[in-house]
Amino acid sequence: MGIREEHRVRMLQDIQRAALDLVEEQGLEATTVGDIAARVGVSERTVFRYYPSKEHALMPGQQGLIDALVSSESAHHTPSGILEDLLAVCRELFSHEVEQRDFRRISRLLVQEPEMLRVVTRQERSLVEALSSALVHRGVLGTLQSLLIAEIVTACWRVAWQSFARYEVDGMDSDPVSLFDQTVRELGQLFPST
Repeated sequence: MGIREEHRVRMLQDIQRAALDLVEEQGLEATTVGDIAARVGVSERTVFRYYPSKEHALMPGQQGLIDALVSSESAHHTPSGILEDLLAVCRELFSHEVEQRDFRRISRLLVQEPEMLRVVTRQERSLVEALSSALVHRGVLGTLQSLLIAEIVTACWRVAWQSFARYEVDGMDSDPVSLFDQTVRELGQLFPST
């Protein structure tokens, strides 16, 4: 990694850490981009260069999830095969989020800050719209199948993350990736192959 990329990664982390600190201290609504910039020691413009909003700074993985799922190509041409491939991409990103982001702090905020759930809901709507549109555009699935698959993938991400957040707030030890795997297994049990 070059010097420029190292600086970029460090700045992304510094901005996210400052956003998390401030929201934990004063709440989401009271936290401004100006506050985040001041905490990091940069201008608001610099913050906006890295993140389009304070919400994206708090949960930067959401846009990465959208980008990865929309750009992923499935080797399958059946709805179940495409769903399986998308869930595999989702799991890989979920695992990456756990390793690279301050997953525990974000999870606690999701439970403690009601406004955070509204932010996540908006981001999930963007994910469903982008993914279903991309699936339709590829021409393999119809509109309804694409929408259903996008909703299922998003629901698996949400259920695993919310389950982890609840365990975290309750002081129970859990592994987020195992919860994602369990979510996918439970889904499979709901709709067994015939």
